[in-house]
Amino acid sequence: MFQRFTLLCLPLLMLATVVPTFASDDDDSFITCGSAIKLSHYESKSQTKTEYFLSSEEKQLGGGSGQQIVTAVSNPTTINALWYVRGPNDDSRGDDAACTEGVAEPIPCGSVIRFTHLSTLKNLHSHEVRSPLSRQQEVSGFGAGDMNGDNGDDWTVVCKGKYWKREEMVQFQHVDSGKYLGASSTVKFTHQNCGHNCPILNHLEVFGRTQKDSYVSWVVEMGVHLSH
Repeated sequence: MFQRFTLLCLPLLMLATVVPTFASDDDDSFITCGSAIKLSHYESKSQTKTEYFLSSEEKQLGGGSGQQIVTAVSNPTTINALWYVRGPNDDSRGDDAACTEGVAEPIPCGSVIRFTHLSTLKNLHSHEVRSPLSRQQEVSGFGAGDMNGDNGDDWTVVCKGKYWKREEMVQFQHVDSGKYLGASSTVKFTHQNCGHNCPILNHLEVFGRTQKDSYVSWVVEMGVHLSH
């Protein structure tokens, strides 16, 4: 379910509260630059019948880098699961860079993008620090809350066909490390591994994973879609 906005609505995007609606029959299916999307994790939905969404909030990891947490949550209405899609941090990506023509541009498979968290304006980030539960690679929210960051914020869109489409499986490969953005229904924050007052109880850990498998597949089903 998507709500569709034209370019005239772009200044309001950062303030928008998503009320999902069914896309019209003539609405194209491409994910476009400047859209705000929710990413649903494929494996956890297939195994538990519960949908988990990539999320972040203004809380810091207790270990590792100490940067802002990124997890997967089962609340489909939370604004913490909205991510703004834009071009990469590294402006030397050349032909691989998405969003060089501005907003509402369809994003090609194989191109490099950034995800900026709509609530905190920090970027989806990874680096060679171990994740707290599975000891894979940590994924975090990085930056000063001004949408700026570094090259560790850049991800390659891995999908089939010419363009990234909603409701189709997609993977995101971290450019610097080669790891894939992943989660698992079996790697969850509990009282046992997070403490009695765990602020992210029942969230799934999000990590960078070496293998390209079902744990690293995501689907876009909701969001604010920009079009011309």
